[in-house]
This record gives sequence, structure tokens and C-alpha cells, in this order.
Amino acid sequence: MKAALVGTDGTLLHEARRATGRKRGADAVVETILAFAADLRAHGEEHFGESAVAAGVAVPGIVDAEKGIAVYAANLGWRDVPMRALLGQRLGGIPVALGHDVRTGGLAEGRIGAGRGADRFLFVPLGTGIAGAIGIAGRIEAGAHGYAGEIGHIVVRPEGPDCGCGQRGCLETLASASAVTRAWAAASGDPEADAADCAKAVESGDPAAIAVWQDAVDALAAGLVTALTLLDPSTLIIGGGLAEAGETLFTPLRAAVEERVTFQKLPHIVPAALGDTAGCLGAGLLAWDLLSTEVSA
Repeated sequence: MKAALVGTDGTLLHEARRATGRKRGADAVVETILAFAADLRAHGEEHFGESAVAAGVAVPGIVDAEKGIAVYAANLGWRDVPMRALLGQRLGGIPVALGHDVRTGGLAEGRIGAGRGADRFLFVPLGTGIAGAIGIAGRIEAGAHGYAGEIGHIVVRPEGPDCGCGQRGCLETLASASAVTRAWAAASGDPEADAADCAKAVESGDPAAIAVWQDAVDALAAGLVTALTLLDPSTLIIGGGLAEAGETLFTPLRAAVEERVTFQKLPHIVPAALGDTAGCLGAGLLAWDLLSTEVSA
């Protein structure tokens, strides 16, 4: 887990990390979050002379932000956790905002990161899976049911690999960091090889690595063009582990997207700027938004 004290302008004042401890069960994870938040608040009081005035928390899985409930997270094993209420109690009653991890990271990238100044953007982190955050006029669109932006489950190859969602050939089964890791481990014969190793092999001119990489890039471009057709963003922000390959990813990706568009306008395709601090900063922005909403109300 990552946590931070965030200033009014989005400045990262203090950052801390702590093990999630998910092996101890869902209840233990929740207690770890609450204790972490309380410790962070105490740090602020000790080192900045004042207490945090609001809190924001970003969690994975299905989130009901309006009710403040972490509905479901497969990796953490929880269901229907009243996160906002629990944090509010632990933190002395200050306002608490709850958000989805990817959408929260997208909020930060849009306002203070790679999408700064873009009225419409799409943030796509390529990690264990692939998700997306749709930015519109400084806000993130969650959708009617909180599922907007699930670009990883666009089917790009109907006869492709089975996906955990029940479909076949979803984008994340072909172009996530996990997918590249699996494909390169098989192609290289090294079960320990991962996506970063594949990127290095591409840079050294290994033809097998280039084939694996290009296959992932082609699938990614197909999914992104579908998203561009629907959303027409001005900026497309690519983050996550795979984006750390830099131009080894971005040069062929830009070319593959350009090759596929017909009437669509090409967006600026840029790397994420905030790295793994995006979630912390975004949670802080959610908290500040909560206060500004209360003031305006």
C-alpha cells in the first residue's frame, strides 16, 4: 500500500508504504488500511503542525463511491466493506472520499500529470491487467454503474485466450504486462523471464522477442482504436509496468494506432508522468474535491 499527505495544490508532502498483508485475510487488510491512515494523520500533526482536513482512499475492484463502499476485490478477498464510514470513525470524523484505484490514478494524471490541460483524455495503465480511466473536463467518468473504462475487456481477437471475465480474446489477455510475460517465458524457454526481459531482448534485436512484442502491440493498438472511436480523446496516456519500456513501446504503438485509424483523429499518445504515486495523489485530489463540494453546497 502507498499513502501520502497531499497539499491543496496536489503537492506530495510526505509518502509512506506498507505491506498490504493480504495473506492474513480481508479483515486484517482493512485494519491495516485504517491503522496506516491514522499513522499518516499523526505524522501530519507532528511534522506540519496541523491535522489532515479530509482523507481519500483508492481501492481495487468494484467500488460504490457514492455510498463509500468497497464492494468487491478478488485480490483482497473483501466484499461490501463500508470503507468511508470505517475511515471516518478512525480519523475523528473528517470527510472521507472513496475511489477506484485506476480512475483515481487517472484523475491525478489528468490534472497534474501527463494529461494536464487536456479536456478529454484516456488513461490506460498496462499492468497485471488493463484498465482505463476516462477524463472529461477535470473529472473521471465512472459510468452509470461504476464500470466505465474497462478497456481491458474489449475483445480484440474472438478466438484468443480465455479471460477471467468469461470472454475470449480480451485485450488484457494479449497486451498486459502479464500477457507479455507469459508469451515471452514460453517463447524464450525461460520460465523466469518477464515483460521487462522481453523489452530488453527487443532492444537487442532478438527476432523471437520482436515477434512477441509486436503481437502485443498490435492487440493493444486494436483495443485503443476501438476506445478512440467511442471516446475521441485529445490525449491518450499509457502507464503501468509495460510503459516503462519507453520508446521501445511507444514508437511501434504510435505507428500501429496510426495505421488503423480511418476517420478518427489521432490523439497525442504519451507516457504517464506520475508513476506509482498517481494513486496517492489522486486520492488526495478526491479529498480536496470533497471539501470544495461541501463548501459550494
